[in-house]
Amino acid sequence: MSETTQIILGICLLIGVYLLTRRVNAWRIKRAFFVIIKDLERQEAFDPSSAVKLPYAKAALFRFGTRDFRPKALEYLIQGDIVGVTEGGEYYLKRKDVGPLFPGKT
Repeated sequence: MSETTQIILGICLLIGVYLLTRRVNAWRIKRAFFVIIKDLERQEAFDPSSAVKLPYAKAALFRFGTRDFRPKALEYLIQGDIVGVTEGGEYYLKRKDVGPLFPGKT
């Protein structure tokens, strides 16, 4: 195998690994969406008066173990106007019809 072929193959492999890690991270954030939504539904936080504090709302400064995607997913849910936040830092579910946003998930 020539040196040029090895370099091209190596670059293709690096691109493949990069794309795979991006896909895995997106999948883990999507799973975190469902965890947050189920948590808010379970606690019946559907309006500002029933809002609840979420222990994973802020990323930990010192963390041990695997990466927690819930703070980033919560940020995306707030930006997407699915989850609301009160002035006191409590969270509630703004939209109960979240199902169509995530096809294939009930």
